[in-house]
Amino acid sequence: MNTTVEIVLIAAAIIFVMARRLLGEPAVGKRLLLLPAILGVIGLTQTSVGSVSALAFLLVSAALSVVFGLLRGLTIRTYERNGIVMLRYTAMTIALWVVSIAARIAVGFLMAPGGAQAGNGLMLVVGAGLLAEGLVVMNKALRVRGQVVWSKGRNGAPHRTSAFLDSWQEKVHGTRHDSSR
Repeated sequence: MNTTVEIVLIAAAIIFVMARRLLGEPAVGKRLLLLPAILGVIGLTQTSVGSVSALAFLLVSAALSVVFGLLRGLTIRTYERNGIVMLRYTAMTIALWVVSIAARIAVGFLMAPGGAQAGNGLMLVVGAGLLAEGLVVMNKALRVRGQVVWSKGRNGAPHRTSAFLDSWQEKVHGTRHDSSR
């Protein structure tokens, strides 16, 4: 995929997710864990490391993304509404997104003379950051009274649950959930 197209698509996806999460949305396991992991795997298959500087750039970028993802996860508010665990981005979450993007650009400029390419590994790095964020949010969500769903129901269908998430939440709360939701 063309680097410019990849950057535009990822930026659009991040803006879409930010807007949706600023308004508040259910804490959906599939979106928090599975989709970032898939994005990372796709990014890994498209990443080429042709030099030591390119590898260093990828490792520094990935480390920054994971650290910022963990920090963002800590700033995300989790709460219960109508029996479902919800999440909402805060102003600090958005600020951390801006700082993380600026840090990645700065690392790109600093390492570009050594042959690193700013677009190389972008999907991998974004996926790693979103997965780190998702793990922190999932950990917080499981501690909220309410159901953490696996996937949202479409067209009036009930939300799908996950036996794994339900059992994890039961261990935290010592309660059982109605999995018919």
